[in-house]
Amino acid sequence: MVGIEAINLFAGTACLDVAKLARHRQLDMSRFENLLMKEKTVALPCEDPITFAVNAAKPLIDALTPEEKDRIEMVITCTESAFDFGKSMSTYCHDLLGLNRNCRLFELKNACYSGVAGLQMAVNFVLSQTSPGCKALVIATDVSRFMVEEGGEALSADWSFAEPSGGSGAVAMLVSDRPHVFQIDVGANGYYGYEVMDTCRPSPDTDAGDTDLSLLSYLNCCENAYLEYQKRVEGAHFGETFGYLAYHTPFGGMVKGAHRNMMRKLVKAKPADIEDDFQRRVAPGLTHCQRVGNIMGATAALSLASTIDNGDFDTPKRVGVFSYGSGCCSEFFSGVVRKEGQERLRALGIKARLDNRYELSMAQYDQLLEKSRELKFGTRNLIPDADFIAEARTALKQPTLLLKEIKEFHREYEWVS
Repeated sequence: MVGIEAINLFAGTACLDVAKLARHRQLDMSRFENLLMKEKTVALPCEDPITFAVNAAKPLIDALTPEEKDRIEMVITCTESAFDFGKSMSTYCHDLLGLNRNCRLFELKNACYSGVAGLQMAVNFVLSQTSPGCKALVIATDVSRFMVEEGGEALSADWSFAEPSGGSGAVAMLVSDRPHVFQIDVGANGYYGYEVMDTCRPSPDTDAGDTDLSLLSYLNCCENAYLEYQKRVEGAHFGETFGYLAYHTPFGGMVKGAHRNMMRKLVKAKPADIEDDFQRRVAPGLTHCQRVGNIMGATAALSLASTIDNGDFDTPKRVGVFSYGSGCCSEFFSGVVRKEGQERLRALGIKARLDNRYELSMAQYDQLLEKSRELKFGTRNLIPDADFIAEARTALKQPTLLLKEIKEFHREYEWVS
């Protein structure tokens, strides 16, 4: 057996009501409703991919015995938000979590597919039995900072589309031969990828792309990754095999369109049946995504965590997971969730932490956009303004790791209660 022993989400200390944001930006509200978004996490100047990653992983590590902790032999960070072309963020996470130095530390990048790439690498490390009883810590962590130039011009390629849906957060997954939370169906994988310029980051702080092409690529990959899965898994049926489906969720409306496409083509379902199926099998996986936003490499894992947190697992159920990363690579895989896994995840109180985030006003948010320029890629020295929205720093009412200083490029952190 192999899979996810423990999983946790950390979605920052501050959030924004995206309907208020849409009205503030004077967007077409009829189009905005199609996003199926409610809130998004906004990264403060004292938050970065490391703080999100460590805050997600810390409860999982603290729950281990010293002997179990020492069996973590691989730490993989999965991100498109790294702040160094050479040094992996896994080294910071490894140090701040106090892990054994006999450990592989490295980083993966492949747009939004990176988290699942890391998960599958960890799964195969455990399956290899080269170190029986080992564990791997996979942390998918990404941060969206919608920066503005002097004079207020947005750096984002498509400000109106990206701003309401772009979030920040991290999902940490402990992978081992004790899959209490999600038992992987070994060998049940369909992957599909090709070169396409749908979205990219041509410079570290700038996104660009073609949103229509990205949607078409997502739909194409979803269908073909599943068809490859179906070839490899005898008797697989899209409408019947999976109790739930967890999709990579750039925004809820995109997932709804993809699921409609799959049900029409593969199940020949009628519109009313598709809507019922969406609400039953897909909506539980959107619940947390609608409150955090697109967190790139962590979003497929976020949808899986949301499914486990909000589904009905009184009897074991198989969950199908679809991951898509622009550029592109995709994968459809599956695993089984039991009541024990849901109870373990719910004990971490993800919903309560989402509820406790500090809600930014539009004025505070606009000020934050200006502040974001201070943390652009390559920042050499910086002491974040600790008084900027200071009340958000302690909103979660629990110890939280925050960025203290950047000193000659090296980042230093502190725990704040």
